[in-house]
Amino acid sequence: MSETVTQSAPGTRLSRAPGDPASAAPTGSKWNGESFLGSISVVAGILLWEIVSRVWELDFLPPPTAVAARLWEMTLDGEVYGHLSTSLINLAIGFTLSLVVGVTVGILMARVPLIEAALDTYVYAFLTAPVLVFAPIFFAIFGLGRQTIVAVIVTYTIFVIIINTHDGIKAAPRDLIEMAESFNASKTEIVRSVVVPAAGPAIMAGVRLGMGRAIKGMVNGEMFIAVVGLGGFVRRAGQSFDSETVLATVLLIVCVALLISAVIQLVDRRVNFWLPSRLTGW
Repeated sequence: MSETVTQSAPGTRLSRAPGDPASAAPTGSKWNGESFLGSISVVAGILLWEIVSRVWELDFLPPPTAVAARLWEMTLDGEVYGHLSTSLINLAIGFTLSLVVGVTVGILMARVPLIEAALDTYVYAFLTAPVLVFAPIFFAIFGLGRQTIVAVIVTYTIFVIIINTHDGIKAAPRDLIEMAESFNASKTEIVRSVVVPAAGPAIMAGVRLGMGRAIKGMVNGEMFIAVVGLGGFVRRAGQSFDSETVLATVLLIVCVALLISAVIQLVDRRVNFWLPSRLTGW
């Protein structure tokens, strides 16, 4: 069966010949099957946790039902809202700075060899370095406040965004760039209209990885530096050996992370709708 595929640039859709079985292939069955297996896995894990906690009665591992009840109690009495708002503000500031600066630096490194040569070693060095060792330096510069936590979040996040953006820009199809140059497009137009859209999947992958690291940085900064927000709440509960509160707060952090991840995935699907896998379901 004949098949016509056209994808000369990001945003170009795939077209298939009428009657092609691939064009009628169900795209939802695979997704539904994976979602079902994922749900079964989560339920099985929770049941195993409940059984282990009930049988061995471990003080440091309360059953999930008790953790959920504690989280519901914290929600009803408003105990967690102030900590949650503080953490979300820290996360929003730190991640926004990382995203704007990281994408900009990644593009510059990919397009300007001198900048790449100057910054490449530093980027990979800071990516692999343990971030919390810089906490005393941040404390000396910014003091004991939000700026220090934001600095920790940025240090956790920005370098993975830089690397993904750099690699995505470098992998932009050369034929598309040459075609744009043949139409006398300026370098700015090429970057904006060809290179950045082509690098979209890599950039969005960096955004997803960066958000995960940003949440880790937020919690670590709040736990070990300023003792505020959800991280500080976890630390105080841990010092009093309140396992239910610790795990309930961790559960809340995970729920927030999953919600943010779902939003990023939605943006990713809308930005990179032109990917063949998004068009065909494979």
